[in-house]
Amino acid sequence: MMIYCYIRVSTDRQTVENQRYEIEQFCLREALSAGCWIEETISGSRDYDKRELGRLLKRIRRGDLIICSELSRLGRSMFMIMKILSTCMERGCRVWTVKEGYRLGEDIQSKVLAFSFGLSAEIERNLISQRTKEALARKKAEGRKLGRPPGTGNKRYKLDDEREKILEMLSKGRPKAEIARQCGVAKTTLLRWLRRQMK
Repeated sequence: MMIYCYIRVSTDRQTVENQRYEIEQFCLREALSAGCWIEETISGSRDYDKRELGRLLKRIRRGDLIICSELSRLGRSMFMIMKILSTCMERGCRVWTVKEGYRLGEDIQSKVLAFSFGLSAEIERNLISQRTKEALARKKAEGRKLGRPPGTGNKRYKLDDEREKILEMLSKGRPKAEIARQCGVAKTTLLRWLRRQMK
C-alpha cells in the first residue's frame, strides 16, 4: 500500500504549510507514514489531467490511500470531484480528508457521501456568489462607493499583539514556520510583518 499526501493551493500568495501541518498531524494520530507528497500551485478549476493530481491518478493502485486536507483541494466543481473520486474508487484507491473526516472507499456509502458533498459544495458556492452580487448591486443602487476609500489603510496588524512572543521565539532560534503556526497565521504573513518591523 502506498500513501499519497496531496496539497493544492490556488495562488503563490497562499501557503502549502498549513495543509502540510494538518496532514502531518492527521498521520501522527492515525499512525500512518506518508510515502509521497504531491504539492502544486494551480487553480482547482483547471482540468485535473493537466495537474500533478492527474499524473497521480494514473499511477495509483488497489489499496493505495490519498490524504488531503479537504475534498475541495481536489477540484472546484461537483462534476470534477465526482470524476476524480470515481477514478479512485474504480482503482480501489481510498481517499481520506482531514477536515471533514471522510473515508471514501469502494462501498456504496462512500459513493453516496461523495455525491452529497459535491452537490452541497456546488450549491453553496453558487449561493455565496449570488449573495455577493446582490449585496454589491444593492450598495451600488444606494449610491455607496465600493472598495476601500483612497488613502486609508489599517496601520495596526494582527501580529502586533504577538510582538513579544514572536521576538522571544526568534531569539531562541525557533523556525519561522513554527512561529507562524503558533500565532495562527501563514508563514508569508509572518514574513511580511517582520519586513515591516525593519522599515
